Amino acid sequence: MANMLSNTQQDTRTFILQSEAPETLTGSHLLCQSLIREGVDIFYGYPGGVLVPFYDALTSYPALHHVLVRHEQAAAHAADGYARATGKVGVCIATSGPGALNLVTGLATAYADSIPMVAITGQVPHDQIGRDAFQETDIIGVTQPITKHAMLVRTTSELSAAIHEAFHIARSGRPGPVVVDIPKDVLFDTALATTLITQNAIDAAPAPIAHPAAYLVAQAAALIARAERPLIMAGHGVILSQAYEELRRFAEKAHIPVITTLLGISAFSSAHPLFIGMPGLHGAAHVNRAIGQADLIIGVGLRFDDRVTGNVSDFAPHARIIHIDIDPAEIHKVKVASVPLIADAGAALAALHERIEPLDHSEWLREIRFWQYTDGAIGRRQFNETLPDPIGILTAMHEATDGKAILVTDVGQHQMWVARYYPWTCHNSHITSGGQGTMGFALPAALGVKMGLPDASVWVVAGDGGIQMNIQELATLQQEGVDLKIVIMNNGYLGMVRQLQQFFYAGNYSEVPISSPDYVQLADAYGMKGIRITRREDVADAIQTAMETPGSIILDFVIEAEANVYPTVIPGKGITEMIE
Repeated sequence: MANMLSNTQQDTRTFILQSEAPETLTGSHLLCQSLIREGVDIFYGYPGGVLVPFYDALTSYPALHHVLVRHEQAAAHAADGYARATGKVGVCIATSGPGALNLVTGLATAYADSIPMVAITGQVPHDQIGRDAFQETDIIGVTQPITKHAMLVRTTSELSAAIHEAFHIARSGRPGPVVVDIPKDVLFDTALATTLITQNAIDAAPAPIAHPAAYLVAQAAALIARAERPLIMAGHGVILSQAYEELRRFAEKAHIPVITTLLGISAFSSAHPLFIGMPGLHGAAHVNRAIGQADLIIGVGLRFDDRVTGNVSDFAPHARIIHIDIDPAEIHKVKVASVPLIADAGAALAALHERIEPLDHSEWLREIRFWQYTDGAIGRRQFNETLPDPIGILTAMHEATDGKAILVTDVGQHQMWVARYYPWTCHNSHITSGGQGTMGFALPAALGVKMGLPDASVWVVAGDGGIQMNIQELATLQQEGVDLKIVIMNNGYLGMVRQLQQFFYAGNYSEVPISSPDYVQLADAYGMKGIRITRREDVADAIQTAMETPGSIILDFVIEAEANVYPTVIPGKGITEMIE
């Protein structure tokens, strides 16, 4: 289909998408053609009654690869992982009622982390809406608080325009998930393959880059010039903007130490001499101390999340704030910014780089390195000497992959060990659920990552709790022939909750011991290899075996049952008050 501007419509700025020979098509065929026009090649879903017309039409479009997941939540997480890895809009589809509702956790996960997604949901026919029809749910009402936008398609003639608008909204500005709810009669009915896209649904070309106001750049540059103990806090916005080079150039010219938040990890190489680590609840002690002593914080593409700040009133008590974010709603929401720069992260960093003079903060950096050395010595944890230890597993993974793998983590203790101790030298190589902390995320998200980047080495790192939440997707891996390396850190507990109970509830372990299947037998049942590792000296060999094994493999590492993540910020306290 060609994209052209009608001569008769130029005054109203209405765009026409028109085939060379307009024909009458069902909504199902229009939906397929609309997805292809938006660049979709892979999407994830599960059929249901109201979607049967769409699945009937789908067989006529071999360019669309539908991945049949085993649970709709996995479809949302897979679309999420695909989007994070590729920068494209991830797509998932589910039927009405329970099918659509099963997407909710994945939509909330994507919304919290600003991931561009389009979720297509089937709906009962228009004449049954509001009558408590079979599998009827007000999915628009359910998802409006956890999506960037949600829309109900009312007629077949507006279907293509709705899909076009959904993709534009999902990818523009601060990205996020969009729901398009399509009643069954819209899929059955017909319309001409000519669609009007009004001024409100702008063409799908990338939106113009948002540049910061020049006078605010000048104010920020003045603060940077005067600062003696500045820090850069790089968040997920740097990755979404792909502003890696702009961040590096600015940090080097200003000679400012760089912190990356959990979602900002891999935005800045951990091998760079200005990199100092991750802050927050389980961040490095020396990083939290540096925040406590800083006189300027330059926050780039981050929300000042409570897991980073701890008690907000105690966060960076001596620092002025320069806050760079493309979303005006984030400015002043948690910390009042002395200079707000509402702009694309790359554009703002480039503007600051041009404005500032070269600076030297060597003394400040030496002080931080001294804390790093002393805190590291104090907080060093001696794991069980015979069992595989988490840091040793990660070291072996890094060595075997030459640091070029993409790690997709679940949520819990293993997530923090990965964030803290894996060396991040490749951009966008760390994928995790940050804002929601969604257990069960890693396996289906990694499916999306690997399908989006088929030549990449993709590793799942999960706990024995989280892996069991969507373990049924092992069948999807095998059906699709996807090669994932799955590392399970198996301690027999819901580890992070157990740790909280140990530290703050007198060791009253309530409902945290968790059993697991025999993962070796389970792997065999799904037609893949599985290895159980119980000795530290076998870790490297197991990782190497995984590298050499074609297809997916499960590595079940039995780690110390009561291993803890250090440091831990005391609940309700500032981030400098830690259990080390």
